[in-house]
Amino acid sequence: MTEENTDDPGRDAPAIDSRAGFTAAILWGFERAMREGGRTRRIVCVDRDFAQWPLDTPALLDALTAWLKRGAHRQLVLLAATYDEMPRRHPRFVGWRRHFAHVVSPYGAPEDAAATLPTLLLDDDGTLVRLIDPVHWRGRASADERSVLPWREQIDALLQRSEAAFPVQSLGL
Repeated sequence: MTEENTDDPGRDAPAIDSRAGFTAAILWGFERAMREGGRTRRIVCVDRDFAQWPLDTPALLDALTAWLKRGAHRQLVLLAATYDEMPRRHPRFVGWRRHFAHVVSPYGAPEDAAATLPTLLLDDDGTLVRLIDPVHWRGRASADERSVLPWREQIDALLQRSEAAFPVQSLGL
């Protein structure tokens, strides 16, 4: 690898032009956010229900485990309209989260914003993966602080109005 290639952190960002491209971009986004030596302390994932995300991938769960254990004050934030599909579509993730409930924070979007939630992954180091057209699986992955900033502000404002959701255990009688 040449020095020129290492100067552009978004150089290897995959194109999002199919469902497989979306999956690859999400995995790239997580990988970039969790890279060794990175300054990322928070990864934020937003989707209506996370049904199409690769959250059950064993390699991703292993990488998240290592990242969360590697430094203090790390957090994975999820924002969704509903978490109804999570146990069925992502049983490994649901089980994994039980061990990391102290650093995985799922929120339910306010009712007035639930229908228009974007699909995106962002971190505090310039990583952005955004699905623009969910019907045709078109989107963009980048490593550019300027493109992340407006999304970070919008999602932070939304999180302030959101409530904790998707408990680790549901209480029953």
